[in-house]
Amino acid sequence: MAVMASTDLLRELESLGTEQNRKIYRRHGAGDNLYGVSFANLKVLAKKNKGNHQLALELWDSGNADARILATMIADPKLADNAMIERWASDLTNYGLADALEGFVARTPMAREKAEAWIKSDEEWRGSMGWQLVGQLAMGDKDLPDDYFERHLQTIERGIHSAKNRVRYSMNGAMIAIGLRNDRLREKALVVAEKVGKVEVDHGETGCKTPDAVTYILKASARSQGKK
Repeated sequence: MAVMASTDLLRELESLGTEQNRKIYRRHGAGDNLYGVSFANLKVLAKKNKGNHQLALELWDSGNADARILATMIADPKLADNAMIERWASDLTNYGLADALEGFVARTPMAREKAEAWIKSDEEWRGSMGWQLVGQLAMGDKDLPDDYFERHLQTIERGIHSAKNRVRYSMNGAMIAIGLRNDRLREKALVVAEKVGKVEVDHGETGCKTPDAVTYILKASARSQGKK
């Protein structure tokens, strides 16, 4: 099937949007330049246009929230360079889009490099993406030694409560992911999670909650052990 031009795809996105979705997405910070397309429909369009990197760039440049989410789904990770990723990161205005961009960066060869750079950032969205990438590395990069993640646990312990709102959420998620990597890191992460205690995150007008790291690690570990 032939891929669409960005103007045609934008028209299709507009036709698929609903007011109900727009209300939901606005509560999550998406702003007003959006159509309100369901993720089910975005996945269908992504499958049709997967790997069309030029189309992804054009969709991102439209400024539309739905189009930008779709751009992260169809862009080619092998064609992404640092300039493109940093330009997209500079456009972020909400955590939903930051999460989508982080998911794309995680599939690129620069995932580890961006994780290390962004966790040092004072900017909320880059900081948040950096810690999410650390979590992705914990769950998927088998080559990294335990001490790599132990250093990150120390940083989390020292800085999570003073970090910016969404960065706190992502640090908490990274702590959980590290705790699920292996038995040794589980014990290390549980000690840090006990010291950290409750992580306060403002989720705005949504029903989202911040998971308790100790509870999550123990339950997930028990489920994993039960499957073995």
